[in-house]
Amino acid sequence: MTSNKTTEHPRWIDPIDNPSWKKQVISEFNINPVIAQVLLSRGFESIQSIHKHLYAKLPDLYDPALFSQMNEAIKRIFKAYNDKEKILVYGDNDVDGITGTVLLIEFLTLIGIETEYYIPNRTSLEKSILSDAKDLAKGKNCSLIITVDCGITAADEIKKISEENIDVIISDHHEPTASIPHCAATLNPKLINSTYPNRDLTGVGVAFKLAHGLANFFIQKKLISPSKIDLKRYLDLVAIGTIADMGALVGENRILVRYGLKQLAKSKRIGLTKILSLCDINEEETTTNDIASKVAPRLNSLGRIDDPMKGVQIFLLHDAQKAEQMVLALDLNNTERQKIERSNSAEIENILELHPKLLDDNALVLASKTWHPGVIPIISARISKQFNRPSVIISIENGVGKGSLRTIPEFPLLAPLKSLSHLLLNFGGHDFAAGMTINEDNVEAFKSAFVEIANKSLNSSDIMPKLKLDAKVSFDELTFDFLESLKLLEPFGTASPPPILYAEATQTWPPKIVGKNHLKLYLEQNKRVLEGVAFGCSHRKPEVSKKNTKLRIAFTPYVNTFLNKSSIQLLIKDFQVME
Repeated sequence: MTSNKTTEHPRWIDPIDNPSWKKQVISEFNINPVIAQVLLSRGFESIQSIHKHLYAKLPDLYDPALFSQMNEAIKRIFKAYNDKEKILVYGDNDVDGITGTVLLIEFLTLIGIETEYYIPNRTSLEKSILSDAKDLAKGKNCSLIITVDCGITAADEIKKISEENIDVIISDHHEPTASIPHCAATLNPKLINSTYPNRDLTGVGVAFKLAHGLANFFIQKKLISPSKIDLKRYLDLVAIGTIADMGALVGENRILVRYGLKQLAKSKRIGLTKILSLCDINEEETTTNDIASKVAPRLNSLGRIDDPMKGVQIFLLHDAQKAEQMVLALDLNNTERQKIERSNSAEIENILELHPKLLDDNALVLASKTWHPGVIPIISARISKQFNRPSVIISIENGVGKGSLRTIPEFPLLAPLKSLSHLLLNFGGHDFAAGMTINEDNVEAFKSAFVEIANKSLNSSDIMPKLKLDAKVSFDELTFDFLESLKLLEPFGTASPPPILYAEATQTWPPKIVGKNHLKLYLEQNKRVLEGVAFGCSHRKPEVSKKNTKLRIAFTPYVNTFLNKSSIQLLIKDFQVME
């Protein structure tokens, strides 16, 4: 979206101030005072919780047996192993589902179980997931289905599958929305009575836990040698799926992603290596941002405009030439996806410019027959962020609408969706990202009811964007050593973003517009000048054009390397002109 019609500048929220606690943290961990302040601002209240966040290792992962039905899942898979049954792994069609599917196929094959796999196509407007699983399992002679990243909302479909003497194990992480399907076992950390401590696992994380539980069982039974099973080799998949699905990078997820990024450097997956190479990513130094901005969109493009089964194939390939061909096709797919997305975004922007009163409401619900169902999740996320309110984008085809919902922390989605379920064919997901299907005839009724709920439950301060500041710094503190020490807080991602620091500085030289709509500032404090770039802020140039304008700046520092020369630059999140 390039429209300047956005909500007002964010309200800055100052860091938490607790000098005695900060002093204790500095002394206990011998860390930079700014990093100690970041930890305070992030709400850490005990030495133990900080230690866990900064230094937790693989042995600190939770025991998979803490899933209340892990034992039942293992028993059913062991029966399949003994009776030489075939298992169908049925995954969701995003990166989380694809990586989790690959993980289970590789692991089940390793322990000697024959598997088939299937990933449904996102662009087909099926009214529910798993509707094709029964026929697939029968056709491939599979008597057990294991879902990955899906299934928790498919009670009716699973009932029909079980009537054909096919068992189902659900592995999922989405919120249950109604009755839980009757299965051989259900593994989901979000079940109401869940005994598993990490509610934030993604689909690939649950799949990894199932593999971990099976590994423990098969080793204990002496059915496989411990030397043959190395669970670390699956952590690259766990990291990619968790980051792509915006899993919270705290607690156990943080351990999985931290070690998963290290595993990428050792990965023997030819297809994955080719993807990293195509994206110009150094395997030794892959960051969460590399995965989120380069790898995930390419893999997700399969589920959006092509066939997500190809995603599984790319990971499983052992043929370098074939992998090269598939990865180049993947890149072309992504370019096509970007083209469709730009075109659909421009239409939406046009609607908002022609009907500015839509933004008088606290939620946006837009529907069209011309938008591609595969790209609406990206557009919905962008609109929700740009206008800081819940957004629903619906693509209508053959009388059925497919909707993608994104929201703000003040407005969880599942309660309003449950209250409007009489208007929907199906819905599911999380409180902050959900999907739904709806008959075209019900779209207008849903739109007015959803907007009414948002207008009643949100006020003007809720939909005002907020910028949480982590710590105040002086330019003197922004050294290469300091930036190196900030790595202690990595990996960055959902629920653990890069620190936002703030300072007062003078805008000394005339600001420049770089790219199409970014603003470059030249900021001075105590005779030290640093360059800052504010993305998408070219329209704010008049505010800082007067020489020696005094500013309060909120930013994340980073090392910029150009022609082998490194310098510290500031990624400006916002700035305020001081009187």
